[in-house]
Amino acid sequence: MSEEEFKKQTKKYADEESDLKLNPNQAIVDAIVKGLARNKEKYGYAYCPCRPITGDEEEDKKIICPCVYHKDEIKKDGHCHCRLFVKED
Repeated sequence: MSEEEFKKQTKKYADEESDLKLNPNQAIVDAIVKGLARNKEKYGYAYCPCRPITGDEEEDKKIICPCVYHKDEIKKDGHCHCRLFVKED
């Protein structure tokens, strides 16, 4: 999947499938999307680039973007760990 496809996919998730939005800082979005595309190419899954890949398939499923942690992080901090998704104002 290309970086542009990841941008569309993450924007669609934020706009249509959640009450979140993408970070308004485009440089952050671009960096995270680049990492997602790289991880997809290298590992076969779009692992969050901000989290370590353990090699344990079951554990690593949790960090496929959007990861299982993002909603709790956004509720607590206003953004997910990698700052791709932020709370809707």
